[in-house]
Amino acid sequence: MADTTFGPKGWTPERLGDQSGKTYVITGANAGAGFQATRILLKKNAKVVMLNRSAEKSEAAIAELKQEFGAKADVSFIRMDLSVLHSVREAAEEVLKTVPRIDALINNAAIAQVPTRKLTVDGFESQLGTNHYGHFLLNGLLFDRIAESMGRIVIVASLGYNLGLKTIKFDDMNWDEGYGANTAYSQSKLAQMMFAYELQDRLAAAGRKDVEVFVCHPGSSATSLITTSGSRTMRFIWWLMTKTPMVQTAQQGSYPEVMCATEEALTEQRALYGPTGRMEAVGPVGKGTLNAHAHDKTVMSRLWEVSEKAVGFEWEL
Repeated sequence: MADTTFGPKGWTPERLGDQSGKTYVITGANAGAGFQATRILLKKNAKVVMLNRSAEKSEAAIAELKQEFGAKADVSFIRMDLSVLHSVREAAEEVLKTVPRIDALINNAAIAQVPTRKLTVDGFESQLGTNHYGHFLLNGLLFDRIAESMGRIVIVASLGYNLGLKTIKFDDMNWDEGYGANTAYSQSKLAQMMFAYELQDRLAAAGRKDVEVFVCHPGSSATSLITTSGSRTMRFIWWLMTKTPMVQTAQQGSYPEVMCATEEALTEQRALYGPTGRMEAVGPVGKGTLNAHAHDKTVMSRLWEVSEKAVGFEWEL
């Protein structure tokens, strides 16, 4: 049953009102869906702070945005490498010093399908370390600032959560055995979703309504994700797919995250938002299918505790 909340065409940026005075912090915003989300928000006069790994690419992205929206466009970047906890801490400190309000933190950055197993400097499997642990720490450090603005946390997940083990491999989270590029990626995206749903539960238990948490996915979008970290075969398969109707533009891929960051009519938090067309990979944006393994309570609670220990940060809610 397709979601018709936003009409037959689904949610589009036409629904977005003036965003003057609002500030959005987006991870991985110098390319792909994160860059397109930045464009949509700047067009509506929002302020956007990008958290990106590459200073060079960020400067190029900002130059392009200022060319499109004029020199007054309020867009800046803070360097952050999600795969390095120390870098995440430094970036969060800089955000807290320089960004007085956060209306939404959009957790958009990710690495995917890393062909051979790698560990981060902190000793985590690279996809789990970057996609989940890095964001888990960042959200914890910025949480109070988001709460002060009655803001939102948006987790950009992936339909990949339905693949692989469909749970967390607690006895071997770094895949010392049986590493597969896709299985490890699936686990990292599932972990991100579980973080969001567990956070919802913890906020509800604490009686807090000052932060809303939404989960979305871009569907099949022509972003640079696979081309930057995938194997040669994956890159080729992806290139072939981009020539079919099964893949939409990076701009369309950004609609779910912009919707989750801004749409006031969005009330259901225990959900997965994204394309609602063919295989929920493309098509009008709305509420899609959320499979129960993504919010398995036992696994979610355990993952939270494991994550707090791993990153050396305890959330206080």
